[in-house]
Amino acid sequence: MSPPEPRVVEALNRALHRLFTERPGLHLLGEDVLDPYGGAFKVTKGLSTAHPDRVLTTPLSEAGIAGVAGGLALAGDEVVLEVMFGDFAALMFDEVLNLISKSVTMYGHTVPMRIVVRCPVGGGRGYGPTHSQSVQKHFLGIPNLSLYETTPFHDPYGLLSHALGNGPAMLFEDKVLYTRRMFTDDEVFRCSLVGSAPGWAHVTSPGPADVVLVCPGGVAHRALAAARRLVAQGVTVHLLVPGRLHPLELDDVLPLLGAARLIAVAEESTAGGTWGADVAALLYERLWHDLRSPVLRLSSADSIIPSARHLEERVLLGEEHIVNAVLDALREPVRVHGVERVGEERIGEVVDVVPPSTGVPVTAPKLNNNDETYLVLAWLVEDGDAVEPDTPLVELETSKAVEVIEAGATGHVRQLAPVNAEVGVGDVLAEVVSEPHTPAPHTSAPHTPAPQATEAPTVAQPSTVAHASTVAQPSTVAQAADTVADARTYVLDKAQRGTAAVVTRAHREVPAAFTAVEVAVDALTERLRRFSNDSGAEVGLPEAVVKAVAAAHPDFAHLFGTLVGDDVVAVPDVPHVAVTMDAGNGLYTPVIRDCGQRSIVDIADDMMDLRMKAWRGEFTAAELSGGTITVSLNNDEGVLLVQPIVMWPQVCMVSVGGPRPQVVIEDGVPVQRTVVTLGLAYDHRVVNGRDAIAFLRVIAESLSDAQRLDKLVD
Repeated sequence: MSPPEPRVVEALNRALHRLFTERPGLHLLGEDVLDPYGGAFKVTKGLSTAHPDRVLTTPLSEAGIAGVAGGLALAGDEVVLEVMFGDFAALMFDEVLNLISKSVTMYGHTVPMRIVVRCPVGGGRGYGPTHSQSVQKHFLGIPNLSLYETTPFHDPYGLLSHALGNGPAMLFEDKVLYTRRMFTDDEVFRCSLVGSAPGWAHVTSPGPADVVLVCPGGVAHRALAAARRLVAQGVTVHLLVPGRLHPLELDDVLPLLGAARLIAVAEESTAGGTWGADVAALLYERLWHDLRSPVLRLSSADSIIPSARHLEERVLLGEEHIVNAVLDALREPVRVHGVERVGEERIGEVVDVVPPSTGVPVTAPKLNNNDETYLVLAWLVEDGDAVEPDTPLVELETSKAVEVIEAGATGHVRQLAPVNAEVGVGDVLAEVVSEPHTPAPHTSAPHTPAPQATEAPTVAQPSTVAHASTVAQPSTVAQAADTVADARTYVLDKAQRGTAAVVTRAHREVPAAFTAVEVAVDALTERLRRFSNDSGAEVGLPEAVVKAVAAAHPDFAHLFGTLVGDDVVAVPDVPHVAVTMDAGNGLYTPVIRDCGQRSIVDIADDMMDLRMKAWRGEFTAAELSGGTITVSLNNDEGVLLVQPIVMWPQVCMVSVGGPRPQVVIEDGVPVQRTVVTLGLAYDHRVVNGRDAIAFLRVIAESLSDAQRLDKLVD
């Protein structure tokens, strides 16, 4: 098996090392770039050790750094300047605009200014308003200044070489890309470079393009994820990603763009004066007679970027935004008459008919496998209000989350399901009608107040914030005990009732067996400690177990399957690992997607985000659905063994106990080591004991064997 592609940060680091070897006049300037720190994102790791005279750490003055870089370039040297965060490039704007860029041509002859300003940009990491911005648009159109952006498709060495040869230049590096690997072809998408260096990455799915997504490298992973979802719905998508943002060469990709039904330009910056607007303007000039629809421009919300991750997700352009916007644009000029949910993904149904005049129904979708009914928690619009497609209409509460149901057509809403009503999958919640109507009096489902508790209770009010979900807080409403004297009882809250339903169904329907093994984790603990120090990520035993479980998928795919009927097993192509989380307000099992192909750093980032959502109770139904196997994390010290359940329709759950000391005899000498117990509960209809033991041994070896451990962490 060939080794995996390097992460983008590793590719950047290798490119810099190669350039420093090839170019004796190259210098690197920046804050905290010296070893052992190696820069805020470890891009410059090892450079100061290999080239101590040419890698210079600087004071905290971006203006000063840029001024020195300009002076070195005027003297004939080459400079790579690292800005710790791209947001701080605003502090060197004067030097870039009035010194570095103008020096090329303001002395009566051309002066080579071989400077590349490296700027980590973008959100998605919870760094807040002043450390998460995409500032590319503020440097567009400055004479003599070239703009580049790292991508998963372009070799960073080629980008940096081209930038130094066509400087002055700025290289924008999306921070989320650092931990992602360079792209390799897969069963759906193939990538080729089009045009002269640095060229366009053309990522194709089979067939001519219905949609061409044009985006800079930092948005590429979101655009690619959106493209996969669109392809699954029958929409053929091609992706175009330039290595150089400005000046932009379009000639080599115009034929592809001109043949598309829709062109969408997606970028993370806020709208107004953007790269995407520049692309659209050029396309209108060059392809006016070939365009079948207006160029769709997609940006982040007109807002500062919040620190809270759940709020940050609402502001920044995301995969869901791209999918919905493309589907809406493809429906024009006829609006789709409904929205259907399949699995955990929200998809649109593209039709060519006018919605029926009797009204477009809004139905309760299937939100998870645990609940047969949902509670109508709150209406987000008034009865009779005018709505557009994607207008948030109503909140449905499941046992674990609150899901917002949106309109799928233009018209006026007619509410049919009252607040507090229990509705099933497919039940009609409302209709969207063409003409205004007289709203019916507000009614609620019958509700009998519970007796008051003997101790002063506080009843948590349900949240009605659109696009965020909440978990019902434990009820403090108590009622008199009829069967136990002097006892105080309470009613299980909806979250715990959901857990009870899952457990009950598991014990009723799944003939479960259980196997456990013991694994020493001393080498793992030390390896993760060193890796965390080197990478800046917080990686521990839970992340390693999730990665090890996912890594076993190719050899044990049926353990990740679903029993369909009595004797048919549906086997997934990729592992989606659910993990148990309990922050004191209910047990959740959020899902980490496609763990097999992702780095342990990516998994650690996802798990940290999920822990915060568990603490706040902010999961959506989609985040709790779609797992192919579950890992039960019980790794507090002193926990010897946990026997998990099997969460139907899955067939296996892995449990992790707490670390504990153990004394063993090695070569006749007592030796202390640290061990944990790995357990596997499995559906005995699908999995036999032999496979269970082999599966656990593979996971244990991944966590203890030195060679496998390096592969796991890498």
